Amino acid sequence: MSKEVEHDGASGHADGRSPASDEPRVLLFMRSGRNRELLAEALGDRYRIETATDPAALRTPFDCCVLGHTEFGHVTDAVERARERTTVFLPFVLLVPPAAADTLDGEPWEYVDDVIELPVGKAELRTRVGNLVERRRTAVELEEQSRELEETVADLRLKERAMDEAPVGITITDPDREDNPMVYVNDRFESLTGYDRSEALGRNCRFLQGEDTDPETRRRLRESVDAERPVSVDIVNYRKNGERMWEKLDIAPVRDDDGRVTNFVGFQTEITDRKIRERRLEVLNRVLSHNLKNKMNVIEGHVALLREALDGDEAPESLDTVTDAALDLMGLAESVQEAERLISDVDTADRSVDLTDHVVGLLDMFDDRYPEAVITASLPDDSCPVGTTGILAAIEEAVENGIKHDDSGTPRVGVRITKRDGWVDIEIEDDGPGIPDQEIRVLEGGETSLNHADRLGLWLIHWVVTKVGGRFDVAEAADGGSVVTLAVPLA
Repeated sequence: MSKEVEHDGASGHADGRSPASDEPRVLLFMRSGRNRELLAEALGDRYRIETATDPAALRTPFDCCVLGHTEFGHVTDAVERARERTTVFLPFVLLVPPAAADTLDGEPWEYVDDVIELPVGKAELRTRVGNLVERRRTAVELEEQSRELEETVADLRLKERAMDEAPVGITITDPDREDNPMVYVNDRFESLTGYDRSEALGRNCRFLQGEDTDPETRRRLRESVDAERPVSVDIVNYRKNGERMWEKLDIAPVRDDDGRVTNFVGFQTEITDRKIRERRLEVLNRVLSHNLKNKMNVIEGHVALLREALDGDEAPESLDTVTDAALDLMGLAESVQEAERLISDVDTADRSVDLTDHVVGLLDMFDDRYPEAVITASLPDDSCPVGTTGILAAIEEAVENGIKHDDSGTPRVGVRITKRDGWVDIEIEDDGPGIPDQEIRVLEGGETSLNHADRLGLWLIHWVVTKVGGRFDVAEAADGGSVVTLAVPLA
């Protein structure tokens, strides 16, 4: 069971530790002979026995070192350094023959933890060495637990600092306590609501609600928490000073290993500015869809009256200009409404459409609408599902754009659809005059008062494709014209 170990001092733990999960190791630091063989035999069924006479061996992992009397005087410095390198108990045992036992003074006890006089019975030897090894192993386990505890505490402190410095309000509630009160709020919650921790902890977060908080939103929150389901709502809450604010509130249950809900975590993001923009867009959309149309109808009606009042041959060309402008504005209003409908469509996550079948129907419609145009298509043989009908509107816009801006007698548009690795590529190529560079630059860099697009259609395509996580590109075709490329994920 014993083995001679060649030690160079570079192996093992720097502090002489051996992991608590390893087989306990006992180092017999003594020259070969009958005594060493008897020790190895007595201890070998319990421990991994290693033997050495080189002081470098004391720099390797072991759980107990048994020192021979002769070798002891030469390695006291090495023993002392071995103890200094470790932060846990590292036992040494000194074996002494009968003739030397009476001459021992107090000096050995500065270096060793037990002195065993030879000869010694096997049971006594095993007990005394075993006690030291167990003490050593317990010390190692305690040190590992202490280190793990320190790491856990440091990790928790890091996470708490991260939550405190997060740009959103974070709350944690305890459903095991009455009324599911908050047990943690971060710094952002305090700055967002005006309530400090002492005022918020121990209270249900509904105390932030007020007279303008939607009852239906309250009901959704209550039912989702009762059912232990995640929920996300836009809600009106109130700051401590009574100021009204809109928040996006996300709540999710936190479960233990058995699936039991132990806490709820909430995330609060102020969206007051976003809500103001949404309301502004709703008003502008109403103006476009209702007021503008009514005014345009009034203009068209008065133009018709002017035409009747004037002789048809003498009607000024300006009436045609007014009529065309009114029709353009009506078309623009309808385009804005269509774009708003497509971008606001909420059914994209619930259903998909087969792009191949729908494009076939779309091209048939174009054949009827523009009989002079030549439209070709290259489509996949199998189904091609995408997650929104808005993609069809984007394809329709790109095809119609290629036809309407081609002044030749026979506009040509080609549609190619291919599938690859979970994506579908859609190319619409025309041989018209091409899309102006200014329009493309606006898509890439955004609109300004001096640099803006004249066509809403390109923006519609861009918005629809971006919403589903796809890509949109416009390039010049090899033979002139334009190539509009849409890349969207398959449903």
